[in-house]
Amino acid sequence: MSIISACTAAIALLAAVTLPGCAAPNVVADTPPALAAPMGSGDARHLLARTGFGATAAEVRAYSTLSREDAIDRLLADARTTSVTPFPAWAAEGGPLRPAADATADERKAFRQAQAKRGVELRDWWMREMLATPSPLTERMTLFWHNHFVSSQQKVRAAQSMLAQNVTLRAHALGNFGTLLHAAAKDPAMVVYLDSAQNRKGAPNENFAREAMELFTLGQGRYGEQDVKEAARAFTGWSVDRATGAFVFRSRQHDDDEKTVLGHRGRFDGDDVLDLLLARDETARFVVDKLWREFVSPVPDAREAERIARAFRDSGYEIKDALRGLLRSRAFWAKENRGVLFKSPVDLVVGTLRQLELSPPDARPLARIATGMGQNLFAPPNVRGWPGGETWINSNTLLARKQYLDGIARRDEGAAFDAAAWLARREGATPDARLEAARTLLLPIAAQRPATADADAAAAAHALLLDPAYQLR
Repeated sequence: MSIISACTAAIALLAAVTLPGCAAPNVVADTPPALAAPMGSGDARHLLARTGFGATAAEVRAYSTLSREDAIDRLLADARTTSVTPFPAWAAEGGPLRPAADATADERKAFRQAQAKRGVELRDWWMREMLATPSPLTERMTLFWHNHFVSSQQKVRAAQSMLAQNVTLRAHALGNFGTLLHAAAKDPAMVVYLDSAQNRKGAPNENFAREAMELFTLGQGRYGEQDVKEAARAFTGWSVDRATGAFVFRSRQHDDDEKTVLGHRGRFDGDDVLDLLLARDETARFVVDKLWREFVSPVPDAREAERIARAFRDSGYEIKDALRGLLRSRAFWAKENRGVLFKSPVDLVVGTLRQLELSPPDARPLARIATGMGQNLFAPPNVRGWPGGETWINSNTLLARKQYLDGIARRDEGAAFDAAAWLARREGATPDARLEAARTLLLPIAAQRPATADADAAAAAHALLLDPAYQLR
């Protein structure tokens, strides 16, 4: 069979495996989830795989003795707001973050090259952070918000601004959505990316106002064109200091006249408009639906999502409350919703190394590998971010995924994976029992292509990593 034929067949198998979750909401029995009893290794693995990157055997053991209720509480309580990996050396440097207005062509070219190099180091830093973090949920949520409040180094250029934005997203990743919305809106990388710096009285730029409504809060079709035009006037004067890269409000460029936004009239500024958006019921539902697709299943259950969204808004937009509602829901724990989400490239790259207990001496290739699978950190494809889901899988990206996993299994990636030693560390009194423990750790559902009965440890591990079910979470 040719490589393309093999990829096509694998894609078809993946589609067949996940069809129930992709086509429509799974019907979940209307019975209360068993939140109080010890949840065991299967549920612990499911919780940790959905909220982190590749649940390790040690993590599963630690959580398996907890009740679902206690596990959720511990997960949320242990979330960090800071990173543990040292920043790149240039992070502490001062000086301008953009070329001088009178810079020569050569100076501008040198600036672009220097920033591109720093961008590579920045992606390397974040991959290492995701591997090292004691709080995988924090990094998953930081990545989630990176794909919600999108900016790209391709336009922003200054790596320091992109790092500062990442720090901001992490600081508020599990905090208050309203606070995060205001912070993200004034983030210098966002101001540059969505052209707020070009938004002036008498010549409003509508880019940020439109995306603030469509992509950050309300969702498509829940506002009018006139709302965008009026809101854009409210955001006039938001800019960035060219010398320091800090956010500045230029009062002389601000339109202080009355505006009418979403049926409300007043002398609104940008913060006022953001508060108007937060006051709408649609905002809570839009955010919860997006979180549902990240943590539960491809299609939100309308009744459950509405209940969680109502509680989310009533809490004043506390993100932990939204997550707690999702993780406590019947749908999250339902067997029908296991293995219905595709792993992103970052999921696959970082999660594989974590689950196989590998610490590569050089993490720099990891971001490049994820990029080859379609996820270039700090450079989403457009303002809508990575669409995710089934779009992660096509003939090109599936081949890149296979090559990565095949390389690790065959020990030619410098990762020094010893399949026999790794399998020997699994729980179980017999080789078959230990292999089953490995299968339940690595796969969210039954293997689609089980190893043959006479397979040795290396072949068995290889079969698990290359199984189509391994592409799912």
